[in-house]
Amino acid sequence: MERKARIRKQLLEPELLPSSYDTAWVAMVPLPGSPQVPCFPQCVEWILQNQQSNGSWGLIQMDSSINKDVLSSTLACVLALKRWNVGGELIRRGLHFIGRNLSAATDEQSATPIGFNITFSGMLSLGIEMGLEFPVGQIDVDRILHLREVELKRLIGDKSDGRKAYMAYFAEGLGNLLDWNQVMKFQRKNGSLFNSPSTTAAALIHNFDDKALHFWLQKDEEIMLDVAACAMAFRLLRMNGYDVSSDDLYHVDETTFHNSLQGYLNDTKSILELYKASEVEYALKFPFYATMERLDHKRNIEHFNVCGSQMLKIEQLPCCVNQDFLALAIQDFDFSQSIYQYELLHLESWAKENRLDQLQFARQKLSYCYLAAAATIFPPELSDARMSWSKNGVLTTVVDDFFDVGGSQEEHENLIALVEKWDEHSKDEFYSEQVKILFCAIYTTVNQLAAVASAVQNRDVQKHLIELWLQLLRSMMSEAEWRMRQYVPTIEQYMSNAVVSFTLGPTVLTSLYFIGEKISDCVVNDQEYNELFRLMSTCGRLLNDIQGLERESMEGNLDYVSLLVLHNGGSLSIETAKETIRKSIASCRKDLLKLVLREDTAVPRPCKELFWKMCKTVHLFYSQTDGFSSPNEMVSAVNAVISEPLKPQIRNPSLAMQSEKLRISRQVLA
Repeated sequence: MERKARIRKQLLEPELLPSSYDTAWVAMVPLPGSPQVPCFPQCVEWILQNQQSNGSWGLIQMDSSINKDVLSSTLACVLALKRWNVGGELIRRGLHFIGRNLSAATDEQSATPIGFNITFSGMLSLGIEMGLEFPVGQIDVDRILHLREVELKRLIGDKSDGRKAYMAYFAEGLGNLLDWNQVMKFQRKNGSLFNSPSTTAAALIHNFDDKALHFWLQKDEEIMLDVAACAMAFRLLRMNGYDVSSDDLYHVDETTFHNSLQGYLNDTKSILELYKASEVEYALKFPFYATMERLDHKRNIEHFNVCGSQMLKIEQLPCCVNQDFLALAIQDFDFSQSIYQYELLHLESWAKENRLDQLQFARQKLSYCYLAAAATIFPPELSDARMSWSKNGVLTTVVDDFFDVGGSQEEHENLIALVEKWDEHSKDEFYSEQVKILFCAIYTTVNQLAAVASAVQNRDVQKHLIELWLQLLRSMMSEAEWRMRQYVPTIEQYMSNAVVSFTLGPTVLTSLYFIGEKISDCVVNDQEYNELFRLMSTCGRLLNDIQGLERESMEGNLDYVSLLVLHNGGSLSIETAKETIRKSIASCRKDLLKLVLREDTAVPRPCKELFWKMCKTVHLFYSQTDGFSSPNEMVSAVNAVISEPLKPQIRNPSLAMQSEKLRISRQVLA
């Protein structure tokens, strides 16, 4: 509870910790016309009030280690105090801290802020000029100053714009070695240099500029010249349904990026945001529309590094914040996984009680059906929704096999007649034992789900759930009759029937009643509700037809690929037909996402999101192969979500111990 309270406070009332390094440089800016008076005395006061007990300034490290960021921040604060001749005792303690830990400056194993060799050496040189006496030997001083010389020699032959921007970005470390007129060419419309407080402050110190001062007084921001911010803004707007043009990213194509400051810094954050914004699929396998959230959560937790944020000039995020987030994520995932394991056992028991395991023709896909539920409707409290989803998924899979390969025409007709009668069915009307097993499983399960859903919705929804099953069975019967008569439907006939026969009606539409939203008859009958279902099912059916082409052909079933070739007189190749279908899938997917993200519509947003999540699930199953029919393709995903414990890359011993305790407690509870 204490951790949750800290996180809640951090999210609702975020504490944006000041950067000691940037604050120190801003503190050194003189008042215009009064060079002996600080322009920002509040920054000087902050430095006076915020020295650590060990004499340093900067973020406290969890492991008490001293990194280069702390050295830079401490030296900058010492320079600021010396600039205004205040805080003599603080200066003395700061110098002693630097002296004790100067070896960290040349430690190649230590995390290094970008440009450290320039900025730290430059500040050390400035401190010597100001008369500061560092408690270190001359050899150590020379070694530090040599770092800047080596860096400048490395850059001297490079005439690119990226190199010029790089030099300007670290202007505070180069001082009079720079042509400040050249530096000011990088000034932005808001007056800043790279939106960097330290660089802008250095410009004010060396070459006072009213526009730069305006930046501090107005606190303006720019997005377009920050590659990471620009790419992130584009991606988030697109993902949330805004029709923004990619033209706004013209200035960060591959050529210009490598010649920019971010390219010169090898800024991984900017590269990552560009990568996401360009919709380059990670590993070219899992685009955003073919992922399961719970799988993403697990991967993010396992690869999360508490202290792994990339430093540019300085480190700004305290590790303790990340530590709380990671600990809570681990606790939540482990708790959820224990619930998933219990629910899967319940699902297996349900299948045996209903004798579904006795149907030899049926694919046994309990774990796959439950994976789709757990990875999509993952909050622990939505157990009823997950069980509705997975039970209907199992039943529709068995019924699909029944109509494809397991039943005769008489059995098909008998099953539909029984569902039409529902409570009026007679026990002596079963044509066969497998019809009896199927009907009883559907009848019992739908009645149980209807009772719970009706209580949740405060109205009777049983008729709707039965109707969903009747629509599915009749559509499957149509396909069976086409197959038996060797009838070739039109494309329109096939797709009109296929969006229902793809089986998502009972699975998705029933689950909507369990996710906490009130769904009236008006919503169920609304055009938007039906369009969401059509687009989702169309994506699923077309993906399935592409990947299941060979299997469906062997079983004598119709598929969209073959129909497209046939209705084009054989002039269309299989591969061309598949490519045409992929374009249709992409179009349906985009239309579905736009509809999901549209505001102020009849269908509640959480319900619309369930359509999108099922669309993502079918993409994951069918993007590369027929993952649902394959006995092994999705096993790793099942294990990752349901059974395999987290394996976080934790550097903090306390977190590692907590993760192990949670794992052991789960075993005890099991």
